[in-house]
Amino acid sequence: MSYVPVVDPDECMAHGDCVEVAPEVFRLDDVAVVIGAAPLELLLAAAEACPAAAISIVDEETGAVRYP
Repeated sequence: MSYVPVVDPDECMAHGDCVEVAPEVFRLDDVAVVIGAAPLELLLAAAEACPAAAISIVDEETGAVRYP
């Protein structure tokens, strides 16, 4: 199974915590932008670190939401 992070640009407040946790996955512009992939554990850690709860982790194949 492959998981991808999805940033809700309407919720993202550009705190940058996701970039701190997973700089290979996120870049900070006006909002967080997904730039790469990583293991599920790292994606979950980055999503959990988001104070705005703007990051979802989604199964790439089925579209099922793994987090939140």
